[in-house]
Amino acid sequence: MSVEHWLGKLLRIEPQRLTRIFGIGLPIIGAMLSQSLINLIDAAMVGRLGDAALAAIGIGGYASFMMVSIVMGLAAAVQALVARRIGAGKTATLHEPLMAGLLSAILLAVPLSLLFIFLAPSLIPTLTNNSDVAAIATPYFQWRTAALIAVAMNFVYRGFWSGIGETRFYLQVLLLMHVVNISLSYLLVFGIGDWQGLGAVGSGIGTAMALVFGSALLSWLTFTHKRQRLGQIKFPTRATLLQLIRLAWPNSAQQTLFALGISILFWIIGQIGTREQAIGHILISLQLILILPAVGMGIAATSLVSHALGAGHPQDAHRWGWDVVRVATLTLALLGLPLCLFPEWILGIFTTETKLIQAGILPLQITGIFIALEVTAMVLTQALLGAGASRQIMKINLTMQWCVFLPLAYFVGPVLGFGLVGVWILQGVQRTGLSLIYSLIWQRRQWVHLSV
Repeated sequence: MSVEHWLGKLLRIEPQRLTRIFGIGLPIIGAMLSQSLINLIDAAMVGRLGDAALAAIGIGGYASFMMVSIVMGLAAAVQALVARRIGAGKTATLHEPLMAGLLSAILLAVPLSLLFIFLAPSLIPTLTNNSDVAAIATPYFQWRTAALIAVAMNFVYRGFWSGIGETRFYLQVLLLMHVVNISLSYLLVFGIGDWQGLGAVGSGIGTAMALVFGSALLSWLTFTHKRQRLGQIKFPTRATLLQLIRLAWPNSAQQTLFALGISILFWIIGQIGTREQAIGHILISLQLILILPAVGMGIAATSLVSHALGAGHPQDAHRWGWDVVRVATLTLALLGLPLCLFPEWILGIFTTETKLIQAGILPLQITGIFIALEVTAMVLTQALLGAGASRQIMKINLTMQWCVFLPLAYFVGPVLGFGLVGVWILQGVQRTGLSLIYSLIWQRRQWVHLSV
């Protein structure tokens, strides 16, 4: 019996539906490792340079993530538009969402990069009380921000390749980009021969160069290998641009405030202690990479739900959402086991300091316990984006993060003294609550009547 038949019986999903989920989801999961892998690679290298350097790339990385999140909505918007057109049989106009996305990426990323490179010397010191940390974090953040246009274009290409259901080439480019990133960052951090390298800042330079390389390669692949699929390439129409912006801005706003919330969380952890802030960077980076299978499967759900709605099959769209939730829940439950059983070994990959490892063991085990309970929210968030419910998602996620979690995290962690463990338990409870909310929304099916 094949794996798909065995999983199909276990999850009560037909093998052909599993094949479609995995066909879109598995490559995109590998591709989505990019941002979190970049942070983990930087952490693994820079962790050998001491607490200040590790805390610095944590601050610089999350501030960079906030910049990246501003353009993140382009991916889901392009994907939804492309998938709907394929479902409706309008394949001759697939170039329009792609070109609208690329134009939007340029118009957004260029001024943002220039603005925040200029603001970095005054912005970054507000995120830490340690001047040594700020001195490293500032140039690291500036180099990461310089590559924002490459990141924005990569999101657009991800949306296009996910929308047409062919994510293999995108995965291959991202894997190659990681090889370039690791090689360049290692050389720039530690140097070679008599050259001592640039330290933590070198990892930011290496990452920026790798992102530009990946964007250039994706451009070449898309406009050569998929030239016929794109049809006659033209400047995007005003209607398509407005359609893309209407879909993208709520998701980008939500992702930006989510990223800002991560930076605020990092600041809250810093109020507990510098050691907690250093290990918090590793824990959050691990969290972000561990949830990628669920988010990747959710992106598959975006395409599958959009295809079904475009073809006029709302019942099938509803079923796709729950099918993907079951697959992702099993996957995350299996990934959570090592976190519970071998936390010390996992943390030891990123730091050799015993005190840091001991501070992170219990929070990492808490992550392993809650991670499978958070899956439903991650998958159905992406599925609802495919249905066009971006504004509703924005309101729910921002309310739960900014009005519930962050105020309580500050109260529970630094004020009441429950520390990192208290904050991590609260985070798991909050995300489990989101899963319950999105389950109710999906089951009510009001999203069926939305248009994109």
